[in-house]
Amino acid sequence: MISCDQVTKNIAKEHLKFSSPISYFHDLFRLEYAENTGAALSLGDDLPRTLNLLLLGIMPLLMMIGILWYVLNNLKVIDTFRLAALTLVFAGGIGNLIDRLFRDRHVVDFMNLGVGSLRTGIFNVADLCITTGVVMLALSYSTNQHLPLAKSE
Repeated sequence: MISCDQVTKNIAKEHLKFSSPISYFHDLFRLEYAENTGAALSLGDDLPRTLNLLLLGIMPLLMMIGILWYVLNNLKVIDTFRLAALTLVFAGGIGNLIDRLFRDRHVVDFMNLGVGSLRTGIFNVADLCITTGVVMLALSYSTNQHLPLAKSE
């Protein structure tokens, strides 16, 4: 997932950076290049550089280390669904951290969904991974009686 995210961001940068948005399926799906120094929907974009680095670089890095530590220490008891969810969150987080580290705090975004003026923000593969993983985790905990916390031994 991390390499898929990085490859698609490089393709977007090469082919979309200086072009107009490209629309598909009657503008339901749009490819549009953006560089985001903030979080989702550019939140925190105007933060001072040091605070931006702390909130959008250091804290997510610590969270990724925490996820990795948790998974490695609970590999024998974590169920497959939650493992997949945590793996998606981890991969997406690392993908965006790579951007922040090597692109001067900028994350490359290039996909947009919507109907008419009702549209999502511009996002990337890493964002899709994170969102999917978080939704999966929420589902797994909201339906806890149906998903075991641990694999049967």
